[in-house]
Amino acid sequence: MAEENAANPPKFLSVGQVARRSGVAVSTLHFYEAKGLITSLRTAGNQRRYARDILRRIAIIKVAQDLGFPLAEILELLKPVPSGQMAGTDEVSAMVDRWQQAIQARIDGLTELRDKMEGCIGCGCLSKTDCPLRNPDDRLGRTASGPLLLQTARR
Repeated sequence: MAEENAANPPKFLSVGQVARRSGVAVSTLHFYEAKGLITSLRTAGNQRRYARDILRRIAIIKVAQDLGFPLAEILELLKPVPSGQMAGTDEVSAMVDRWQQAIQARIDGLTELRDKMEGCIGCGCLSKTDCPLRNPDDRLGRTASGPLLLQTARR
């Protein structure tokens, strides 16, 4: 594959080129592909080739990971714009709307945590009988106590 130049950039990038351009290790690219977050084409020699738009997709994945989104949720949020396909206006709009909703839900959760944290300082393992974060109104106090039960109930 010829080296990149600004006047005539290649249509597809090798795994090494994507790794260098995105700042993501080759093994991470393979992992993302195994998880369905990105896709590649294969050459006759079975080498991976990525469309250039993969760089934008990887950037979105990395930012979402840095914000604490798990990969399964990132995959779900990227569904309107499947990897390797050109996105239309409607698909991009649907993806953006889903991301905005997911980010707002995280903001709301963090705001609630911030506002209720002071009442929780000192409880350590969140096993006190009346926890405003995990056990509002002591709804679990009638059956048992402890952080394991409280985490299970939250799910």
